[in-house]
Amino acid sequence: MHSRINSIKIGLTIIALITMGRLFYWQVLSSDKLATLAESQRESVRMVPADRGEILTSDGYALVTNQPVYTVFAYIPQLTAPIQVISQQLAPILLDTNNLDATESAKPVLVRLKEAQTSLLTKLAPSGDQTWVPLKRRIAKDTKTAIEALNIEGIGFDPDTTRFYPEASISAQLLGFVGRDDVGDPQGYFGLEGFYNLELTGRPGMVMEEKDAVGRPIIIGAYQQTPGRPGRSLKLHLNRSLQHEVELALKDGIEKYGAKSGEVVIMDPFTGAILAMAALPSYDPATFNQFDQELYKNPSIASAYEPGSTFKTVIMAAAVNEAKITPDTICDSTCDRPVTIGKYTIRTWNDKYYPGQTMRQVLERSDNTGMIFIARRLGSDKLQEYLDKFGFGHLTGIDLQEEVSAPLRTKWGDIDVATASFGQGLAVTSIQMVRAVAAIANGGHLVTPQVVDQVEGAKTINIKPDLGPQVISPETSKTVTDMMVSSAEHGDAHWAIPKGYTVAGKTGTAQIPVQGHYDAAKTIASFIGFAPAEHPKFVMLVKLTEPTTSPWGSETAAPLWFHIASSALLLLK
Repeated sequence: MHSRINSIKIGLTIIALITMGRLFYWQVLSSDKLATLAESQRESVRMVPADRGEILTSDGYALVTNQPVYTVFAYIPQLTAPIQVISQQLAPILLDTNNLDATESAKPVLVRLKEAQTSLLTKLAPSGDQTWVPLKRRIAKDTKTAIEALNIEGIGFDPDTTRFYPEASISAQLLGFVGRDDVGDPQGYFGLEGFYNLELTGRPGMVMEEKDAVGRPIIIGAYQQTPGRPGRSLKLHLNRSLQHEVELALKDGIEKYGAKSGEVVIMDPFTGAILAMAALPSYDPATFNQFDQELYKNPSIASAYEPGSTFKTVIMAAAVNEAKITPDTICDSTCDRPVTIGKYTIRTWNDKYYPGQTMRQVLERSDNTGMIFIARRLGSDKLQEYLDKFGFGHLTGIDLQEEVSAPLRTKWGDIDVATASFGQGLAVTSIQMVRAVAAIANGGHLVTPQVVDQVEGAKTINIKPDLGPQVISPETSKTVTDMMVSSAEHGDAHWAIPKGYTVAGKTGTAQIPVQGHYDAAKTIASFIGFAPAEHPKFVMLVKLTEPTTSPWGSETAAPLWFHIASSALLLLK
């Protein structure tokens, strides 16, 4: 009997010790952890997304803004209906009939509906202790209304915003798009969205509230809201009316001349302000994932090409600035016949030669042999020096993501100097060419191109023009401008010059290098210039890749340039 009582006492003692030990563990050793767990069970913390900044044209019109969307979610503890029934109710409403890739579009609707039901069923039966489950993100307001009409207990919505493009795909490659980063947060890619991502991204707010055992907010419970900050908006130099004209004209020009692609860049030569910029083919930033990724990059800043005869203006400016030539300098025997350098023979574009011609006539006739004469007078060292001064081989600093710059060669032979003089054998970007010719137009300054005029938020930040270094003298600028006026007026497209205006310009036709040689059937036709020549409102480059109606810039790019210029001269006051 006593042994049984002793056994009971020992057992009770052990139980008491275990109980005291567990209480000590819970109340002392794990008190912070348990307090935090209890708090997390009764407190709900919800992030409130901040609106991303808008992107506006110079007149304040939104090219990119935001529209409300929602994340539809299920709070599992509150679901009362069977998940099979819920999935059947929601699937037809959430079935996406837009933005489908080719594989999904090929499936019958009933198959896609069944797949949607299966996906919802899987999400509504989560593993572990997961209670909040997102069913679909970024649904439109009308979809939210349709789901609310079902009155399904446990189904709710979190507000969000998505990018909206009132002008559809206009300026797409200039704007860029918003995707998601590695953790699912919004992230700007390419163009302005990528370059100014930090400014456009706001700071999300936070809502903390107490909830009951089934997750419902307690009306008299603690509630705390931390406001967020919307992203800053960008006001551009872009002229909306001119941008429309440019995109329509470029589309028509590509079709008319049977080109593979095309670009137009218009810039204020005195400030570097980008007034219009377009490239085709393009994409729709609202549905960017349905397009070839090659279209995301803006070719005017991200693709290099051989500029051809438009580059003659730069070499001419360098030689005039160094007093190696004047407009009336007579070409020597170099212009009498084809020029042979080693194993290479260089001819004029039409195989015609003009002994005794002046430098003004060399530019008017776009004479390659005359340019070799100029390059020889200038010399290899000075030619390289001026390429560097004009910004070739360097980024322009334009405020767009993905700008590239092809490096200049480090070793120059006689043939390299000769071909560079007429824009072959070296690669540039469109924005580099516009910037270089702007220096001829503005009196000699190498300005920095800029798309954004102001960053608008709690405080407006004005982005000041960067006039850059003086690369040629004002006298050289005037002299070469006069030569470019003669070139435009004696060119094959002189009939298209807007009446009442003086235009300074130069055509370019460059063969495209393919696998180590030039393809005579494939060219890049271009025209670069500014107007009015005496006090330019703009400098503009028009470029067409592989036009099929004619390979020559004078018969394709030049007429298109003059057509756009007619609108630009009226719109830019």
